[in-house]
Amino acid sequence: MRPGLIVSTGSATHPGHRRALNEDAFLASAPVFIVADGMGGHEAGERASATVIEEFALYIGRTALELDDVRIALERAREGVEHLSTSGNGRAGTTLSGVVVASVDGMGYWLTMNIGDSRTYRLADGELEQITVDHSVVQELIESGELTVEEAASDRRRNIITRAIGASSTGDADYWLFPAELGDRMLVCSDGLTSEIPDARIREILETESEPQRAADALVAEALAAGGRDNITVVIADAVSVASRPGTLLATDDHDIDMNTRPREVAGGVR
Repeated sequence: MRPGLIVSTGSATHPGHRRALNEDAFLASAPVFIVADGMGGHEAGERASATVIEEFALYIGRTALELDDVRIALERAREGVEHLSTSGNGRAGTTLSGVVVASVDGMGYWLTMNIGDSRTYRLADGELEQITVDHSVVQELIESGELTVEEAASDRRRNIITRAIGASSTGDADYWLFPAELGDRMLVCSDGLTSEIPDARIREILETESEPQRAADALVAEALAAGGRDNITVVIADAVSVASRPGTLLATDDHDIDMNTRPREVAGGVR
C-alpha cells in the first residue's frame, strides 16, 4: 500500500542551563512524531519518558496508524510507568504530545494526541495554530476566566499539570483528527520551548527556516538564549507528499499554501 502521507523531519533536544539531566524523550520516525517530558526526580522522569517512547517505537515503519494503535501503546506505556513507581523509582510520570500518520480512505491524515502540557502545533498558510490543549492548572484558570493568557505565563502554578501518564494520574489523552495538506508543518515540543519563547517568535522561526532540522536547531538555540530553564525538545514533521485521492500522491516543496480544513477532536475513534 502506498502511503497517503510522506513527511520530512527534524528534531533537537537539550537539557537546558539549569538541569543536569534531560528527562525529555522523543521519537521522530514515520509514522510517529512525539515528545514526552518526564517528571519524578531520581531518574524516574527520564525512565518514564523513555518507557513511552519505547512503546511507540514498535510502530516505526508502518504506513499509518489507527486510533486503537495509539490507545494500545498508551495503555502499555501507562502500565510500564506505573511499574516504575511501584518498583522504587519514585513518583514516575510523563507528559506526551505529538502526531502520528493516519489514513482515511487511502488519504493522509494527522492524528494528534496529548496528555499533560507538552504541545503540538500546525503551521499552515502563515498561521501557527496550537492543536492541543494543555492539561494544567493555569489552563483551567484561563478557561474559567480567572487568569488571562498573559498572567498565566508568569503565574507560579504554571508548571502544575492535571493529567499525566503515571504520577498517580488516571486522566485520559485527548485526540484530534484532520486531513494533511501539502506544506503542513507540525511542531511537537516540551514546555521547555513554550515557556521561553512566545508563539509569535516560534512562528517566525518556523517560517524563516524552511529545512526542518535547521528549524528544530534554531528553536532550541533560541530557547537556550532566552534562559533555558528547563529541558527543551522539538520535533518537526513537514508534509511533503499527500494523497489527494486514494492512490494519488501530490508533492511540493512550497509550504505557503491555503488551508481549508481545521482539526476536530475525536473521542470514540477515527471516523
